[in-house]
Amino acid sequence: MRRLSDRYIAGAELTDAVDAVRALNEAGKKATLDVLGEEVSSAEEARAIRAEYERAMAAIEDEGLDANVSVKLTGLGLKVDEELCEENVRVLVRAAAANGRFVRIDMEDSSTTTATLDLYRRLRADGHDNVGIVLQAMLRRTLDDVRELAALQPNVRVCKGIYVEPAEIAYVGDEAIRFNFREAIAELWEAGAKVAVATHDDAIVEYALGLIREHGFGLERYEFQLLLGVREELADELVRGGHTVRIYVPYGQKWYEYSLRRLQENPKMAGYVAKDVFRRLTFR
Repeated sequence: MRRLSDRYIAGAELTDAVDAVRALNEAGKKATLDVLGEEVSSAEEARAIRAEYERAMAAIEDEGLDANVSVKLTGLGLKVDEELCEENVRVLVRAAAANGRFVRIDMEDSSTTTATLDLYRRLRADGHDNVGIVLQAMLRRTLDDVRELAALQPNVRVCKGIYVEPAEIAYVGDEAIRFNFREAIAELWEAGAKVAVATHDDAIVEYALGLIREHGFGLERYEFQLLLGVREELADELVRGGHTVRIYVPYGQKWYEYSLRRLQENPKMAGYVAKDVFRRLTFR
């Protein structure tokens, strides 16, 4: 698991993340910093996660990095105390706004979807325009959520989603998820939203590029997002094509849980890691 985590995680410390973001910026890519840690079980843990985000945001300013942050609500106390969670998010959104920065509220499993969208709407209603949301193409409700958010002209990251969900609320087959993904980004753009196309799937990238060309969207209407350590050649190709590319850069002590989710999303990675370990042992 440690071998796997090295590929997807900047490191355990903030300094590791800063180094990773600086290298990405030098390669023409933007970044989103994510402090690993979710499903906290106490108010103290939630406040500690918030404090680490505050440190990360200060480092972005001190180092002059082209980056923002994304937060997971269960890491900020959603399942401990919803009022505490909202307070934590508001503190971070206000701090980001003071420096002209942006905060993305990540989407987690389906048990948190409604609460996450409700908090996003409250923030927007209070005039916080430097905050965005995430929608998962695998969920059957996503197109309804797109239509309910349309009037806000939201800043939305659309991804496939990695959580194991019941078939009655989530699509299972790749083609069904791709179809929902395409429909979601098309409707969001039609509503005037800024769309972050978060995928490593060539078919969806090509579809998005086709819509961008067809409608003549400028860079203010879209960007592409990829995970650290995944499809680096695709990220480089998009940068060469003049597109904005943002890399999701997680860091922190909770690397094990994050790596489990990556394996869940792409079980083939276990084979890659096993082959690498076997090769090293054989060499020895």
